[in-house]
Amino acid sequence: MFTLNCKGRLLVAENALVMGIINVTDDSFYAGSRQMRIDTILKKAAQMLEEGAEILDIGGQSTRPGSSLLTAEAEYSRVVPAITLLAKEFPGAIISVDTFYASVATGAIAAGAHIVNDISGGEMDAKMLNTVAGLNVPYICMHMKGTPQTMQSMMDYTNVTTEVLDYFIRKVAVFRKAGIHDVIIDPGFGFSKTIQHNFQLLKNLRTFSILQLPVLVGLSRKSTIYKTLGITAEEALNGTSVLNTLALENGAGILRVHDVKEAKEAVALFAEYKNA
Repeated sequence: MFTLNCKGRLLVAENALVMGIINVTDDSFYAGSRQMRIDTILKKAAQMLEEGAEILDIGGQSTRPGSSLLTAEAEYSRVVPAITLLAKEFPGAIISVDTFYASVATGAIAAGAHIVNDISGGEMDAKMLNTVAGLNVPYICMHMKGTPQTMQSMMDYTNVTTEVLDYFIRKVAVFRKAGIHDVIIDPGFGFSKTIQHNFQLLKNLRTFSILQLPVLVGLSRKSTIYKTLGITAEEALNGTSVLNTLALENGAGILRVHDVKEAKEAVALFAEYKNA
């Protein structure tokens, strides 16, 4: 169990939380997550909340391998109006902003978001860590080498689990010094990692419990699943449920997913299994 202080609202996790992905972009790797119109954003959010999502994660640009980099201004223009709308329509929802720009994080939190989800761990904007500390919100730090544009050329590890753990040990010390209180770690499945690396990290996920921090797992419909099975991202829901269940067994505290209903079922069944 863990708790997150979301701008004065305490989010208590007795079981793993489910974070629903809403991409305000037209080029995310999974077409089902793309929501560019106001009505479809609202519809998707309503569906996810009805299905039990504890967090909605709103992103304004694709971070798939080789994706084009949007400016902070362009990302802001997508993300902040969407969060403003969601916060008004669903005032009880906990909203996360998926960004590596400090200015977008600031605007999103002012618009009604509660959590900053940064794939770069503060590496792509030097102002990010002090910004998050000043905002006094939970911070999700993901492991990645390079950027989404360069990461696929940076997949050399001697021991991927040990190296990712060492990264988080260093980063958490920096976060504490900056004044960030609630930290969630994300091993970064699919980011500067081969399929084999992803399976190794999943198998050794409990190693990260030494940090005594919630671990977020984002495997939903990723190439680790569909390339292994020889299918498409659109066909990868069953594989996602299998790997999410393995993640729960290995200590995942948050599942970041495209399909909330199925993830909530996995969490519920796993809870019954553990309590039997």
